[in-house]
Amino acid sequence: MNTPTPPSEDQQFQARTLEAAIHIGLVALLLLWTYNIIKPFILPVLWGAIIAVAIYPVFRKLQELLGEREKLAATLLTLFALALLITPAAMLSDSLIKNTEFLSNNLEKGTLSIPPPSESVKDWPLIGEQLHSTWNLASTNLGALLEKFKPQLKTAGAWLLSSAAGAGGTLIQFFISIVIAGVLLIYARSSSRTVELISARLMGPQNGKEVAELAGATIRSVAQGVLGVALIQSVLAAIGLILVGVPYAGLWALLVLLLAIIQLPPLLVLGPIIAYVFTTTGTVPAVIFMIWSLLVSMSDSFLKPLLLGRGMDIPMLVILLGAIGGMLLSGIIGLFVGAVVLAVGYTLFKAWLEQTETADTEPPTP
Repeated sequence: MNTPTPPSEDQQFQARTLEAAIHIGLVALLLLWTYNIIKPFILPVLWGAIIAVAIYPVFRKLQELLGEREKLAATLLTLFALALLITPAAMLSDSLIKNTEFLSNNLEKGTLSIPPPSESVKDWPLIGEQLHSTWNLASTNLGALLEKFKPQLKTAGAWLLSSAAGAGGTLIQFFISIVIAGVLLIYARSSSRTVELISARLMGPQNGKEVAELAGATIRSVAQGVLGVALIQSVLAAIGLILVGVPYAGLWALLVLLLAIIQLPPLLVLGPIIAYVFTTTGTVPAVIFMIWSLLVSMSDSFLKPLLLGRGMDIPMLVILLGAIGGMLLSGIIGLFVGAVVLAVGYTLFKAWLEQTETADTEPPTP
């Protein structure tokens, strides 16, 4: 009876290699499948985690006031945040709908009138002559103007519809993120422990907790010193715009918020509005609004040191690149997430460099 010949070392190696390749392929397939499933939720979950970390000190104080009832504290904070999100969005939507209906009805009835331009418009550099001609045509024959720019108006209309749909999607993402933040706050202790374990696996057991705390401090610093200041400036701008009766005040306040996040002065939006207010209202209200707008635009000079000083010293260039890059990558919500993520990455990288430098300069132990 012939005994089977045992496999050679080459055959055993080939078998093990094939088995390992199959295992790796299955794991890679599972990871890819998992990523595709959770991909739509990555950004809302990340933003929800950022919100949870940023408001955690407030959550702890509220939890203590409520007798350590964490679910109630998280629920109240979530409802408050949703109210802050939904109320301005509803007001802005209502304003846009009413103004759109007003324009549409007056265009159909032919009662929409545009005041003629002043002769001083011609003296404006570069665009004066063309702007005066177009404005004058709009005031004398609006129908001819609309017919003249019909292709451009169609393109603009399509862009506005697309932007409105994108804004609706962004609002839903913010809503989901706030709910996720509330859930994370309820399980704050276990979530913190999970983050520390992940940090320990990535950075070593000795540095895991330190890295997690550094990341949390950076998130709170950016949320307070950048996003918080931008929110304050937009609210102050909205108050001034509403008091002087500027149309679409919510939209201009939103633009102020976006500019403030990417570290640009709100005066880029408020400046032309100041000129508009001077032409539509009395001198005294216009001057008061101009002073108010200047104070709003310059308020970051004392608000940022006050709020950002509580956390890390992060260069504004890092915030700018993170905000713009995040917006280009993921839209409006990326504007918020990108600034925080790049700031955290910068802080951790800087800490790693300092740790490496310290280790290199330490004398060897005998």
